[in-house]
Amino acid sequence: MSARGGRAGTAGVGRATWAALRARRAAVARLAGWSAVEALPALLSGALVARAVDGGFLAGRLGTGLGWLAALGAAVLVGAVATGRTYRSLGAVVEPFRDDLAARVVRAALHDATRPGGRPDSAAAARLTHQVELVRDTFAGLLLVTRGFLFAAGAALIGLLALDPVVAALVGAPLVAGLVVFLAALPAMAGQQRRYVRAGEELGRAASTALTGHRDVRACGAAGRVVADVGARVADQAAAERTLARMSAVRSLSLGLGGWLPLAVLLLAAPWLVDRGLTAGAVLGALVYVSTGVQPALHALVQGVGGGGLRYVVTLDRILRACPDEAGGTPVGRPDATPVPADAEPPAVCARRLTFRYGVAARPVLEDAGVTLAAGEHLAVVGPSGAGKSTLAALLSGLLAPQAGSVRLGGVPVADAPPEALARLRALVPQEAYVFTGSLADNLRYLRPDADDATVAAALDALGAGPLAARLGGLAGEVEPAALSAGERQLIAAVRAYLSPAPLVLLDEATCHLDPAAEARVEEAFARRPGTLVVIAHRISSAVRARRVLVLDGARPVVGTHEELLARSATYRELVGHWDDRPAAAARS
Repeated sequence: MSARGGRAGTAGVGRATWAALRARRAAVARLAGWSAVEALPALLSGALVARAVDGGFLAGRLGTGLGWLAALGAAVLVGAVATGRTYRSLGAVVEPFRDDLAARVVRAALHDATRPGGRPDSAAAARLTHQVELVRDTFAGLLLVTRGFLFAAGAALIGLLALDPVVAALVGAPLVAGLVVFLAALPAMAGQQRRYVRAGEELGRAASTALTGHRDVRACGAAGRVVADVGARVADQAAAERTLARMSAVRSLSLGLGGWLPLAVLLLAAPWLVDRGLTAGAVLGALVYVSTGVQPALHALVQGVGGGGLRYVVTLDRILRACPDEAGGTPVGRPDATPVPADAEPPAVCARRLTFRYGVAARPVLEDAGVTLAAGEHLAVVGPSGAGKSTLAALLSGLLAPQAGSVRLGGVPVADAPPEALARLRALVPQEAYVFTGSLADNLRYLRPDADDATVAAALDALGAGPLAARLGGLAGEVEPAALSAGERQLIAAVRAYLSPAPLVLLDEATCHLDPAAEARVEEAFARRPGTLVVIAHRISSAVRARRVLVLDGARPVVGTHEELLARSATYRELVGHWDDRPAAAARS
């Protein structure tokens, strides 16, 4: 990753973190409040020790010295109670952030798998099961060490200032030097952490591919090559982890400068400090401030930020890049840049220069194909098996993305439309109709939940599905998919699409399991329905009923009416003869 990309990623992580903190301001305020109480021992420890020594033990007043130490013990107990409260407040900040990230990853994975031309992302499982939990843990740790350093080290420095400003300066100078060294090394450590995370993702992808295709690997004798490829990914990850381990020397240097050097400076300067009037108790109190306040706080900060903090920045950056999201739950990766107006006219279909092949080296199923439909048109698509009829329906509906060309529905590019926008534009009924276990009403209202009973009953009557509904027990009747015939499932799916508000309906051999009379009733009902209709035909009657017919025959598509194509297309004449002979052949058998 370039330096610019790293800075951009860090900025994105910063914005996401700040947004998460702002969204839970009350919990953050409680965390800060309890952290301030928890820092009470760090604030009072040196001062109370100084008083116990100077005014108690060195003055021969044992009870006074023990009293000051008892006050310190009480402060420690108060801090311990506050520590328990801080963890409750921490959970109120961290857990909702984790839930938001998990939802973001799931939305992105589902969107990538269901968008036109999309496919499941094997790295999404690693993001959800590993990276999100890693962000959760490191975010919690980062909050703990950061607020601990701010409050504990801050309280210790305030105590040192109260004892003697010169002592505070002697401690503060090496502390700042150690922090500068650590902060200067952070970009390099972040780069190595990014390398480690990328290596882990590449290993996950390689292992997933190898496991998924292990039968093909063995059949092709490619086991050695695949093992070597996965082994290389393992070696890359191991090398990245070793480099991260070596960079712990930088953290040790920072701790030496900021944590241990102040102690050495105080011990060396003790005679001079006493000569200028600092009491023995004050010197001892300053050592207590450094050893129990500044040093542990710096150690926790360097170890936490240098370890978990870097993992947090890099891992969250990977999640944000892989799962871009918009506020308010806009579908990930494809903002709806072209909303469909509520009062728009039924859209035309405009497909231009479509080329699609199943595989890089495969013969194109469709090549340079196109079709344009005015709003309200009725088109039948015919052709021999394998000519690309169902492929064309999938391209028009956005289920497949062409390698070349474009599809627009009512001027909206299908490639840029998110799933819910496509659902408002078109309804596709495939050959294998999908129905689910539940009431008949739920099945029929799936695409139009607000349809009242009268509207649903009218749709059932229009498509001749009233007897089926009555047999199932009406709209409240239970649908058991396994108990229905293929034709009954197709009929339910057809009524569902008929009720849909989408102005375009594509029937991809959606009535092939119905008898000719039932098929005719369904197609005639859709033809009367406002909007545009495309029928992938399997009977000549479907082509005769259509206003126009598109013939796919492996060459350039031909469009015309039934009569025109009988005169112009040999393929269409052959299909008509085949379909005309099918009933007679069935009768003879």
